[in-house]
Amino acid sequence: MNSKTIIYYLPRFLSIVLILYISLFSLDVFGEYTGWELLIALFMHLMPTFLLIGVIVVAWKRDLVGAIAYFILGFGYILMAGFDRPWSWYVFISGPAFLVGTLFLISWFQKKKL
Repeated sequence: MNSKTIIYYLPRFLSIVLILYISLFSLDVFGEYTGWELLIALFMHLMPTFLLIGVIVVAWKRDLVGAIAYFILGFGYILMAGFDRPWSWYVFISGPAFLVGTLFLISWFQKKKL
């Protein structure tokens, strides 16, 4: 496997890992809700997951779109969470989004250079 293949697949693989990671945060609804409330709460908690799935579907073929989308999602989370949260919130949520966005950007530059 050469470096071009790794640069191509690494952001896609990490996007899937990020989707699974973000999905883990929805598991807290099982201890708090029951019945229809559980389904509604689970759907609400999985909305970021659905958004990320949509992004990766588009970004799979369009690296630049993936880079821009992940940067927007990273900054969007910071703005949505506010600036009064612990720094770890930003590192563990926005950090992976910025990393994936950067890798998509590198992949786009590599394709453009070819």
